[in-house]
Amino acid sequence: MNQTRNFLLIALIAVAYFLFMAWEKDYMMPPPAPAAAASAAGVPDAQSGATPSVSNATGDHASSSLVTVTTDLLRLTIDTRGGSIVHSELLDYPVTPRTKKDPNPAPVTLFDNSDAHYFVAQNGLVSSSDADAADQPNHLAVFQSVQADYTLAAGQSELDVPLTWQDAKGVKVTKTYRFTRGSYVVALDQKIDNGGSTPWQGNAYTQLLRTEPSHDGNWLTNMSNPEVRSFQGAAWYTGEKFEKLSFKDLGEPKDKLDASFKGGWAAMLRLYFFAAWIPPADETASYSTDTVNPGSAHPRYLIRTMGPTISVAPGQSADTKARLYVGPNQQGQLDAVAPGLDLTIDYGMFKAIAVPMHGILSFLHSIVKNWGLAIILLVLLIKGVTWKLTAMQFRSGAKMRKLQPRIQALKERYGDDKVKLQQAQMELYKKEKVNPMAGCLPVLITMPVFFALLYVLEYSLELRQASFLWIPDLSAHDPYYILPVIFAAVQIGTQLLNPAVGMDPAQAKMMKVMPLIFSVMFAFYPAGLCLYYAVNGLVGLGQQWWITHHVEREDAAAKSA
Repeated sequence: MNQTRNFLLIALIAVAYFLFMAWEKDYMMPPPAPAAAASAAGVPDAQSGATPSVSNATGDHASSSLVTVTTDLLRLTIDTRGGSIVHSELLDYPVTPRTKKDPNPAPVTLFDNSDAHYFVAQNGLVSSSDADAADQPNHLAVFQSVQADYTLAAGQSELDVPLTWQDAKGVKVTKTYRFTRGSYVVALDQKIDNGGSTPWQGNAYTQLLRTEPSHDGNWLTNMSNPEVRSFQGAAWYTGEKFEKLSFKDLGEPKDKLDASFKGGWAAMLRLYFFAAWIPPADETASYSTDTVNPGSAHPRYLIRTMGPTISVAPGQSADTKARLYVGPNQQGQLDAVAPGLDLTIDYGMFKAIAVPMHGILSFLHSIVKNWGLAIILLVLLIKGVTWKLTAMQFRSGAKMRKLQPRIQALKERYGDDKVKLQQAQMELYKKEKVNPMAGCLPVLITMPVFFALLYVLEYSLELRQASFLWIPDLSAHDPYYILPVIFAAVQIGTQLLNPAVGMDPAQAKMMKVMPLIFSVMFAFYPAGLCLYYAVNGLVGLGQQWWITHHVEREDAAAKSA
């Protein structure tokens, strides 16, 4: 297997993979969602509006209000109906890079209660001793807040935001959100004070409700949008295993989650950012998924956790706790929040390669302080480690090309007698000390590295809006398409060093168009990936040129001896 066939194999696999991902996003639309199943344990379905009209405990039709909370990292909006978090802004992460023209761009929004981008965090209590759902402190009940605005002041380490609810029977619930400086974790405490004459019994639950993002444009334009290419949907951790479901699969009854486990969490993922409800690690919680408003223009997908039964005697009180993470995918830091939370950065089957590659890239960045330079150093490091292996591949390819006229002569000599032809070829290889399979091993290494690096460069939060020379964002495509052109030029140079000797006409034609195909493909993919492969190609081209000429000098010296 010579160098040109290796390149052809890599190219075909990569192109097929990328085109299929893009095509699937646009044309493999999910089927109509089935009717939603009955709500678990009496939890009411979320309403389609931001503030649904339900009766409060006293029977009045109360309207809710909005409470704004600002910390050093977050700006959130809490709806007093249910105490749901209906809007959140990540203050350290602008939507677009900061520039002189726009030094303060809008921050990234994660939670959003608009219909087209609906994504909210809800929680509540559901009583098993009261059949009246309108008279329960669930996510539809109206709570009271003493303030409309809360701000974490300078020098203040924590900020509590209390919300209260009380029914006519004397049961009072105080829902308190606690915000901590420097943290994206929001602690939730729901305290139940039973001032009535009968026991209160029920369950606490938390849930995330989100609609699938719309993807505008055709599949070619969507290829350049990392948000479209990346996974979006629900995910959970069982305490031992990480699992996830795309929005398409969340609508399938057979794929619905319905399980109980301890030490887990439930999340909704998007590129670079996510939200997750984390129950207490020592509690066994029930987890489920569902579809709300199926068949509508914007169906909503739900993942819920339900805690164990709570019993509160008259005159007694009880607390139930949970934590909400709402923030960025900070690799290497999330497991400190909850076990398994680092898995929300899902590299799939390439995790074993991608995680250490990310670690090496981060280390190199700590030295040079620029992600573009770190990628170049990563190329040189990998080339150094695989130098002998690649040299063996190039040397084998050079010798194989020199044998092509003799191999062609053997084909003409033996005609259709494939057995004798194979025996003759093997004798020739043995005599000339050529291993035709020497080029296969580098391919086996190159392909996993290629896809692992794609995941690292596309999913790593650190590369988001990281600039390098003329490139404002290494996680997005090259705005001037300079790197794809460089890569195409490198591939043309590689072909000149690998003339299509002995290759059938179809393969030869394919090789000629591969630089164009790869250039088009890289034009839509992260500039960081294109930078890696442009530099990798340049170094490889130089190595191949040196080895090819070294082999030619060795042959010339052998002939003159």
